[in-house]
Amino acid sequence: MTGTTPAPSRPPGLIQRYREEVQARHYEHRTVNTYEQWLRRFLRFHGMRHPREMGSNEVNAFLSHLAVGRNVSASTQNQALSALLFLDRELLEQDLDLDRLVRAHTPRRLPVVLTTEEVRSVLQRLEGCDALVAGLLYGSGLRLMEALRLRVHDLDFTRHELTVRNDKGGKDRRTLLPERVSKERRNHLEQVRQIHNQDLMDGWGRVALPYALAHKYRNAAVEWGWQWVFPNKGGGRI
Repeated sequence: MTGTTPAPSRPPGLIQRYREEVQARHYEHRTVNTYEQWLRRFLRFHGMRHPREMGSNEVNAFLSHLAVGRNVSASTQNQALSALLFLDRELLEQDLDLDRLVRAHTPRRLPVVLTTEEVRSVLQRLEGCDALVAGLLYGSGLRLMEALRLRVHDLDFTRHELTVRNDKGGKDRRTLLPERVSKERRNHLEQVRQIHNQDLMDGWGRVALPYALAHKYRNAAVEWGWQWVFPNKGGGRI
């Protein structure tokens, strides 16, 4: 009886290779998904032609379609351009003729700044997690996603500090933890810990870990310090 030869595995397709290339640069998860969606839209717009067959003219046509046909903002158009530039430079290793590209320019606008009384009025009307997140945004100077991605070990109540991991510039930074919300935050974490313990008893309670830590530290995904400060309604289940 002769053994059967296993069929050779198919090489990864363009979109999979593109996604892996973006992930290899340690882009945020949202950016990886966004870039992939722009690539898919670009390919569909041009009838699924291979990008090696296209150049600046096709990129220009797609960007113009977004601006005129879809009426997208300048920042959205530039985001699509960034995704396509990454495709050509990092995956296909070819350069577009940048002089022929249509670039959108974001108009400069004056920011809307609330007064201290207006901020206080807003915070007083918030309750629960919304109030805690808003308190971090205002009191610690965090971006929204930085606050929502905080883990328990990022909070230092003794020093009244918190650590932001992998911020917009890809670096870590420390900032102040507002003392006036410390008590509420401790109560919130106690509730989160109770949910986490119950999840562990139910066979859940694991969180996603950055990079390859899940392979390096087998139990880290269930440890308390790695849990989200603001888990989803499912108790942080994955």
